[in-house]
Amino acid sequence: TVDPNRLPFQTFDLAADGKSISLTASQRRWRCDIVAYTCAAADTTRAAGAPSPAPRNSSASPDGKRAAFIKDYNLWVRDLASGKETQLTTDGIKDFGYATNNAGWVKSDSPVLTWSPDSKKIATFQHDGRGVSDMYLVSTNVGAPTLQAWKYPLPGDSVIFRVSRVVIEIDGPGAPRVVRFQMPPDQHRSTVSDHISCGDHICDVLWYPDASAVAFVSSSRDHKHAWMRVADANTGVVRTLFEETTTTQIGDASGSENFRVLPASNELIWWSERENWGQLYLYNLTTGRLKQRITGGEGNVDDVQRVDSKGRTIYFVGGGKEVGRDPYFRHFYRVGLDGKGQTLLTPENANHAVALSPDGKYFVDTYSTPTTTPVTVLRDMNGKVVLELERADASKLLATGWRPPTPVTMKARDGKTDIYGLVFTPSKLDSTKKYPIIDYIYPGPQSGSVGSRSFAAARGDHHALAELGFV
Repeated sequence: TVDPNRLPFQTFDLAADGKSISLTASQRRWRCDIVAYTCAAADTTRAAGAPSPAPRNSSASPDGKRAAFIKDYNLWVRDLASGKETQLTTDGIKDFGYATNNAGWVKSDSPVLTWSPDSKKIATFQHDGRGVSDMYLVSTNVGAPTLQAWKYPLPGDSVIFRVSRVVIEIDGPGAPRVVRFQMPPDQHRSTVSDHISCGDHICDVLWYPDASAVAFVSSSRDHKHAWMRVADANTGVVRTLFEETTTTQIGDASGSENFRVLPASNELIWWSERENWGQLYLYNLTTGRLKQRITGGEGNVDDVQRVDSKGRTIYFVGGGKEVGRDPYFRHFYRVGLDGKGQTLLTPENANHAVALSPDGKYFVDTYSTPTTTPVTVLRDMNGKVVLELERADASKLLATGWRPPTPVTMKARDGKTDIYGLVFTPSKLDSTKKYPIIDYIYPGPQSGSVGSRSFAAARGDHHALAELGFV
């Protein structure tokens, strides 16, 4: 028996038939029938003929039949039906291994790779850390300290991480076969991060739907140069479509790739800040020539959510496009590939977080502000509300004396630019007293100290500092 408001798990897996979920709670695996509303401990013993479990720190193929993992600096794959393991690469060595997940400031034993849509190929790299400096950490604990050491590029180093890109064929004649891209190694960078790992795949890498080619972006270490490229997955021949340069930084503040390849129409969608705002542009996928700008006007395109190639339509999240609203409120939009028909699909004056259905016919929209609680609705792709799902109630929170932050707008140092912030005050504010002010900023190009404009009962230590007598 569990309290429905205090579930002992945060994630679960939905069965393919939609009738049950699997989850881990109380150090056991459970299967729950969501039709009969019953739960039973899942049998963790492997029956004869049952699929073998995926190795720890592995990457599953799209069809769910294989899992790739790192072993002795090389990449391996396990057939989950038979349990058979196959070595895909043979020349991986210490500090020059395959699919290595190490940016220096973050590292993991999971591989960095992107499966082809047909699950027959893998796009990855050989990560060269030879000659790169070593970073050392010593723990402070009761008893003997432990020493950690790993490769970490340091200021002044003449040698940094490099990645030699490859495609690995798992099926077909002569498989496994390593196809090396015919180009010099890339620096360990992406347009969205100082790392090249974006969750369970490589940043800035997209397969063609038929797995014939890989589209990718090469980035310079200082984020001032980016090269849009396409590699033939069978030969490794690389074509550079175009280069983009800037005096500041090339990058996407949303943290996800915003370029798309449309081989059927021989087109490429590219995100750029070349005209101050982050906009989308349409290119010829063969020649690399610009066809036209897709989005325009004030505000940024933050995140491309879906491209309907048949309907010639893009669905994206944007900010700063609605006059008179907080420019950091994110809204959901639709626009044609020809740049026409840009339409706001989430009209409420709030910050919107959207999640699309797999078939692209609906989306869940949760909207709120720093001072108003979340409302979650189901909408069709025209923005029409089909069903209200949930409406949060903060009455018990407010009854404790908690108060939301106050949105403020002020001028920047230049006396022209508007800055949008939040002011946190003690719950028992005395208007006759003076309070010391903490100017809490993080002036990065990719994020800020305020964070999401959605409602949050706690934003780091902001409320706690206010309760200690600060503003």
